[in-house]
Amino acid sequence: MNRIHTAKIVVIGAGFAGIAAAATLFEAGFQHVQVLEAMGRVGGRVYTMRPFGSDIIELGANWIHGQEGNPLFELGKEHGLLSEGHSASTKMCLPGSITPCDYFFKEDGRLLQAEDVEQVCALFSRLTTRAFDSELEDRHCCLSLGDYLDNAFAESPLAATEDGLKVFEWCKRCECTDEASSSLYEVSASQISHYEALEGGFFNSLGPGGYQAFIDVLLRKLPAGVIMTNTPVAHIEWALDESGKRSTHPVQIVCEHGQSFEADHVIVTVSLGVLKQRAALMFRPPLPNSKMAAIDKLEIGTVDKIYLCFPERFWPEDCAGIQLVWDNGPEDAAVYTSELEGEAWKETWFKKICGFDTVARHPNVLCGWITGREALHMETLEDVEVGDVCMRSFTGWPVPEVSQVLISRWGRDPYVRGSYTFVPQGVLAEEHGALVAPLPPEPSSDDRKPLQVLFAGEATHVNFYTTTHGAYLTGIREAQRLINLYT
Repeated sequence: MNRIHTAKIVVIGAGFAGIAAAATLFEAGFQHVQVLEAMGRVGGRVYTMRPFGSDIIELGANWIHGQEGNPLFELGKEHGLLSEGHSASTKMCLPGSITPCDYFFKEDGRLLQAEDVEQVCALFSRLTTRAFDSELEDRHCCLSLGDYLDNAFAESPLAATEDGLKVFEWCKRCECTDEASSSLYEVSASQISHYEALEGGFFNSLGPGGYQAFIDVLLRKLPAGVIMTNTPVAHIEWALDESGKRSTHPVQIVCEHGQSFEADHVIVTVSLGVLKQRAALMFRPPLPNSKMAAIDKLEIGTVDKIYLCFPERFWPEDCAGIQLVWDNGPEDAAVYTSELEGEAWKETWFKKICGFDTVARHPNVLCGWITGREALHMETLEDVEVGDVCMRSFTGWPVPEVSQVLISRWGRDPYVRGSYTFVPQGVLAEEHGALVAPLPPEPSSDDRKPLQVLFAGEATHVNFYTTTHGAYLTGIREAQRLINLYT
């Protein structure tokens, strides 16, 4: 009998990586593939909801980033899953994509002039592009991203104005959302060049089915009953073919509710946050030191959303978002340094919010973004309290009472523990490679079955970490690794 037909494979996690791996294996002819998902739903960090009516809200992943060479963009085109029309293509306001429709307000309620904001944002974009394109001067290579940006901005006349400095702080706060970090002072300036931004529009908005429609396309490639939800894994025993235990298969997956599964291979697609919390006890025998070191060194940050639904729209028709330019914002170098110790920052956690952007297909809804420790603190608060704090608007516009509040809590979710990965200051991006290395390697130097434990997920992609297409591609990568082994 063909070995592909008899090989038993378990995939842990039913996000993009896990579902892509399972679909690829079935398409190649594997017949014994089981997907175990701890949550009560599939999708992982994709979470499409309809809390405000019939139109979708994305509580997790929001866009397809880039077009050329992006398999999810191609999948969306093939199945008609991308949006059409302006009403469905709103995007988050970032320094590289501001328009005159983005309203910037200072804390005293004053509306900043668009041209003044654009000058600072344009310079910020040029400076970050240098880092992403590996064009940093030698004196900047050893710095954090925040320190590099401060040093470079200080050489500009724009840094001589109070408003210029505050808008620059807003830019850094927004970049924290892209980097999933508590602060840019904790992100490596030199290592972000390993991230590869695909050509084409950065924000590719999704159609009326949202990201769930992409998941559904992949699910249709799987036989019924392949995915078991509400099945969290307790531990993974591997190398049973050399442990002296009598076992037909070298891997056994034991679940928290008592089920166990024998396998020849397991593909682990859990988040870096879960690995950080559980890897030391999850694997028997323990993972190699190099892999544990990679799990420890790489970081996963928390990025949360705050949706505010109003009974009626109070912002102008041409307004794409309300951006908040704080006094003493958290990404100001002096403020960041002063708040390293103690918990005074919890009193002003809301200052980590960049602003509130309009939401596709929801004319009465705004979405705020918040990152890092402030996001984790927000997650401990009740929705109504978060809504009350966010209503302290300094636009000067009359604001109606918010009718519904919805916030994400990715940091507190026990099966996620964060949003996406970043490379911290002092760490090399090569740690992604150590994270992805299969166990045992192939070919193995002894008689052990190779590739017993494999790793996928956005954190394991050195160029596309943080992205859905990165997660998707890693699932295919690990499935192909097994296909190559058996064929």
